[in-house]
Amino acid sequence: MKGFSVDLEQRTLENEFFRQVLFTTERSQLVLMALQPSENIGLEVHEGHDQFIRVEAGQGRATIGGEEFALADGVAVVIPAGLEHDIINGSEGVMKLYTLYTPPEHQDGTIHKTKAEALAAHH
Repeated sequence: MKGFSVDLEQRTLENEFFRQVLFTTERSQLVLMALQPSENIGLEVHEGHDQFIRVEAGQGRATIGGEEFALADGVAVVIPAGLEHDIINGSEGVMKLYTLYTPPEHQDGTIHKTKAEALAAHH
């Protein structure tokens, strides 16, 4: 495929999976995520990957390198490689977001229906 086009807001809002890789190139990757109420991604560090995250629904917070940022619909954060970070859903509903990794972080086509499934696949 030479390119990729998607109604990203609609696909993000429709996504029910913890993680769904939509598109991957050699240098970047587009991933949808849905965090259940009070769920977090989990503290992680990507040594060789920058990450961009934009929230489409819900609210919560991001911790990046010891700083905390409020998250809500339309808010984005950028996480430089090497910084410990987490995304926490602080709302009563599902937090819907998408993320861009540069370079890719997950195998193309990855779908993890739940956080538990994602953790099991990682270990």
